[in-house]
Formats: sequence, structure tokens, C-alpha cells
Amino acid sequence: MGIVMRPSQSLRLWQQVMLGEVQADSPDLTMRQMAILLTIYLDPPPHTVRGLAAKLGVTKPVITRALDTMGALKLVSRHRDQKDRRNVLVKRTVEGALFVERFGDVVIDKAAELPL
Repeated sequence: MGIVMRPSQSLRLWQQVMLGEVQADSPDLTMRQMAILLTIYLDPPPHTVRGLAAKLGVTKPVITRALDTMGALKLVSRHRDQKDRRNVLVKRTVEGALFVERFGDVVIDKAAELPL
């Protein structure tokens, strides 16, 4: 069962979530970085640079640059696949899990504040 919203409501929700993130001084992730992060945390592992690039329809260097930023923030970590050293595995971190969970809570809170 989906949630029914008018386009203006969904845009207002998006605006309120983004404003909340800016005001909370959360890490300033781009939309691409957030899409990668949510893919890593919402889709079952394993995740590879190659697989993320294919899923998002971007190049591996695009994923690598995003992961550099998210790795510096400790939201994800990267490791060589011991079974196939050509692959780079992208793994979840405690900090990243807490960030994603808190972000989900913000979305819920802001959605509850929307006028009907």
C-alpha cells in the first residue's frame, strides 16, 4: 500500500527534509551520494563499485569519487574482494547505519507535519 500525496505535498516534504538536514548541520551529501548511500543500506549486500555504477547508470570513477567523500565521513568503507582482487567491496559502517536511520526518522517526522 502506497502513500497518496499530491505533487505539491511531496515537494514540500522533500523541502522540509532538506531544510532539516541543513539546519542540523548534517553531512552535505549530493543527490548522487545520497542515492549511492541509500542503495548500500537499503539493498542487500554485497555491493561493489562495478555493481553500484551499473545500478545508477554512471561510471566507476563517479562511484569512486562519491565513495571517497562518504568514506572520509565514515559512512561506508571499501575493501578488496579476497576472492576476486579486481572487485572492490563497499561495506556499511556503524556511523553510516546511524546516519541512514536518523535520516529515515527525519523523513517520518517531516511527513507527519505535512498539512492534509
